[in-house]
Amino acid sequence: MPNSNITPPVADVAPYEHKIHDHIRIDPYYWLNERESPEVLDYIDRENDYYQKMTAHTQPLQEELYNEMRSRIKEDDSSVPYFYNGYWYITRYDEGKDYPIYSRKKGLLTATEEVLFDCNKMAQGFDYFRLIGISVSPDNSKAAFGVDTFSRRQYTIKVKDLNSGELINTNIENTTGGSVWASDNTTLFYIKKNFQTLRSEAVYKHQINSPEQSDQLVYEEVDETYSVYVTSSKSRKYIFISSQSTNTSEYRFIKSDEPEAEFKIIQPRTIGLEYDVAHYGDHFYLHTNLNQATNFQIMRTSVDYTSTEFWEPLLQHRKEVLIEDFELFDQYWVVNERENGLSRLRILRWDQSEDYYLAVEEETYSLYFSYNPDFESTQLRYVFDSLTTPTSVIEYDMHSQVKTTLKTQEVLGRDFDPSHYRSQRLWANARDGAKIPISIVYHKDTKLSESTPVLQYAYGSYGHTIDPSFSSNRLSLLDRGFVFAIAHIRGGEYMGRHWYEDGKLLKKKNTFFDFIDCSKFLVKQKLTAPEHLYANGGSAGGLLMGVIINLAPELYNGVIADVPFVDVVTTMLDNTIPLTTSEYDEWGNPNEKKYYDYMLSYSPYDQVKTQDYPNLLVTSGLHDSQVQYFEPTKWVARLRAKKTDKKKLFLYTNTKAGHSGASGRFDSLKELARRFAFIICLEENSL
Repeated sequence: MPNSNITPPVADVAPYEHKIHDHIRIDPYYWLNERESPEVLDYIDRENDYYQKMTAHTQPLQEELYNEMRSRIKEDDSSVPYFYNGYWYITRYDEGKDYPIYSRKKGLLTATEEVLFDCNKMAQGFDYFRLIGISVSPDNSKAAFGVDTFSRRQYTIKVKDLNSGELINTNIENTTGGSVWASDNTTLFYIKKNFQTLRSEAVYKHQINSPEQSDQLVYEEVDETYSVYVTSSKSRKYIFISSQSTNTSEYRFIKSDEPEAEFKIIQPRTIGLEYDVAHYGDHFYLHTNLNQATNFQIMRTSVDYTSTEFWEPLLQHRKEVLIEDFELFDQYWVVNERENGLSRLRILRWDQSEDYYLAVEEETYSLYFSYNPDFESTQLRYVFDSLTTPTSVIEYDMHSQVKTTLKTQEVLGRDFDPSHYRSQRLWANARDGAKIPISIVYHKDTKLSESTPVLQYAYGSYGHTIDPSFSSNRLSLLDRGFVFAIAHIRGGEYMGRHWYEDGKLLKKKNTFFDFIDCSKFLVKQKLTAPEHLYANGGSAGGLLMGVIINLAPELYNGVIADVPFVDVVTTMLDNTIPLTTSEYDEWGNPNEKKYYDYMLSYSPYDQVKTQDYPNLLVTSGLHDSQVQYFEPTKWVARLRAKKTDKKKLFLYTNTKAGHSGASGRFDSLKELARRFAFIICLEENSL
């Protein structure tokens, strides 16, 4: 049982005045922003110690949950191989190992395996390790890759000679980790980050045969509200540089075999104009909102005449259908659409002889493209799963219309049977009349009633849609009688682009109200009750958690806020913090009074009240580059000082990781077991 005699840590109060717009905000815990301060690190350690002591009695349950979740994983697993430029590429895991092994086989799958990177060996000696951005040169002789061993998403690019197995003398620090080869196999384009804000701000060109030479600046994005990216076309004939803000795009291009050429602009940036570019044949193909195509359309233009006056429509904008993505082949093209919240794949033939949708039978599901690198193929690869159906990689022959399942996620451990689980989609009434979809899943033996525990999850920002996908880890909750519910609230794009537009800037409160109204709906329908209702969200979803417990604390027995973005006003006023300037189009610029006032009215840290709060578990990462550790830390300190109840309030900070938590696949299960144990023990009144 818990030790009720343990005293929670109390943070020192040192009032700090923020002044803007003739308004003063008092921040009593601003001193916690000093990352290197011994006092700050001591406070974080005391919070961790308090959490560990208060939850020591839950360790057997955490261990049980960890073992359960791990037992369901096929540890010696591998990806579906894909063929690219003469080689089959495979990602696999060895039993008992935390990290992936990247390999390839020349020509045939029966050929000898060539290990490109064994991340288990590379990770030795590091508390955190992540390898990304593997980019193989056109002649298959070299591979560039990015490594982060600090969890700040500041990657060092290295290059490996695949013939000798040795590293080439390349060590480019503070990058995004990705890179693109020119056709000459020696020129590498990559992106440098601003060292302080971590904004992706400049494209450089590196000559691997002349590492002693200074890398050449190719393009610098001087507008702090934009980030820059470099990519290669599927055809490998073009290299693109794109500048992106939340609602505006601009692309530049050169031919891959002309690395010394000047990049040409496809269409100069126009505020509000978004477009993505693909290449095939003599044309660029564009996914764009040109001419107020809110849900986007597909257009194309000659590679020689690229401004909007030359863009011609291929697939027109439709009010009720969001065009999310498209894939080009030599005989076919495929569009990933979303209507009424559900994704679908539309297959069209260039000669216009075919135009149809792939059939999907489930009520609520997730459907998206897999990797399709070959233009000449008639095989379309896509991924399908649902709340009850494990993830499958499916290959569909567009010529014969035959569907082949290449791989289905294996769920090991106790006998798993999808028929033992039920999923459905419900529709809640929002206070402004909108209908909010909720996807739920539960064990067939779970009776839905006022005593049913429900974990309600959402994100609700950046137009990011949380689709109802499968999780073997989630079974540990479902098998214990929990219902898992995804609230598809505004701020995402589940119901189309307008769903996002209605949940940002000066309409951001719709996101929070939608979540609360979904909770009230579940209670009104007698699917649960407040004493059995739990909520979870992370990052911007953690902001959501902060707002709902200020506005409707009585609705929830427990809330988990992972790496929560809760000190909104202070962060958005500090342009030295990563992500701030690039997100003015999402949240607003508080240097303008109307946005300042609106943000302040919902900012969780500023709106902490003297009231009762639900039981609360807050997680944080000391090296987090997206939500700085001091946001959740200050928030918990303020909640401790203000709340009037005796419910649990825990802050757990991972001092060796950042925004995404632990890097190993098994270590991450320990973090999930911690969260699950929190709500299970609350439900059992044993915390």
